[in-house]
Amino acid sequence: MSRLWARFAGLFSSKSFIGVDKTGNKYFSRMEEIDGLVKEKRWVIFRREHDPTSIPVEWICWLNGQRKRAPSPEEMAELEARRERVKLNVALLKKEEEEKKAREGTGRKIVTIGKVEGPDLTSFVRHFPPDSKGDKPEEGSDEADESRVNEHEPEIVTAESPEPKTTEPSGSGSSFRPGTWQPPS
Repeated sequence: MSRLWARFAGLFSSKSFIGVDKTGNKYFSRMEEIDGLVKEKRWVIFRREHDPTSIPVEWICWLNGQRKRAPSPEEMAELEARRERVKLNVALLKKEEEEKKAREGTGRKIVTIGKVEGPDLTSFVRHFPPDSKGDKPEEGSDEADESRVNEHEPEIVTAESPEPKTTEPSGSGSSFRPGTWQPPS
């Protein structure tokens, strides 16, 4: 009796059943007039839980209005077969890649280049004055720093005159020297 009543009520309803996907979600549409314009409204009724990830891509396109016509059952079957072929091709390519790595891995030797050490901070430390905050560095640490610098990079002597330490920028063009930033006090 309820099916008969639903069909009778459906005659007076403006919603129309469009289709169903493989998971059982049902798709509907209806024409609405808004401000004198007739517009089609599309929606889905989920079979189980409200899970937007269960909607196939072709139905999402139809719901968003990117497709004018809903996907036909033949088209959905064709797209599903194509997805299965792609999955099989991906599995085949992964298997070939693993076999290739296994073949190359047996005759391959692991080569390490250089030492694995922490970063060299000597160039960073050079930017700071040696007696910052009135602390005098220990002489023993200077000797250790010198030996550390000498083992990693050769000492480069430049003939430039020492630049005055100012907080204001000076010069213009190619002789421009930016000032140093001082925190507000």
